[in-house]
Amino acid sequence: MFDIGWTELLVIAVVAIVVIGPKDLPRAMRTVGQWTTKVKRMAGDFQRQFNEAVREAELEDVKKEVTKLGKLDPMADLKKSLTKADTDLKADLKKVDDSIASSLKTPDAVNPVPKTPPVAAPAAETTAAAIAAPEAVAVVSAAADALPAGEAKA
Repeated sequence: MFDIGWTELLVIAVVAIVVIGPKDLPRAMRTVGQWTTKVKRMAGDFQRQFNEAVREAELEDVKKEVTKLGKLDPMADLKKSLTKADTDLKADLKKVDDSIASSLKTPDAVNPVPKTPPVAAPAAETTAAAIAAPEAVAVVSAAADALPAGEAKA
């Protein structure tokens, strides 16, 4: 802090003896010692208060972090993320379905004729025809019974 060597201290001591005198020198040295003790004590108090203020500020920051962590709801965040992913997937699937439908409706170089969705299965028509004409079914089954035993039935 101060750069005072032994020679400077010797000069200060000689000046103090001349100015103060040998009779009052011990009392003056004790007073200087008490002042330096008070200054050191005040510096220590200031440093302790400063460190305490820093610790309190750090504790307040930690307290804020803990309350912030207490407010977190991981399940709500997860539900929110899943809902967003679900809507995104549904939108993408709708885009794919729309593009497939539009490609089936419009002719292109590979498919010059627009494709149409398949019609109802012919089995329903056959069943309806069989219900409408039961005698035709009877004729077909009689013809099948009349086949020779060596031929396979269709």
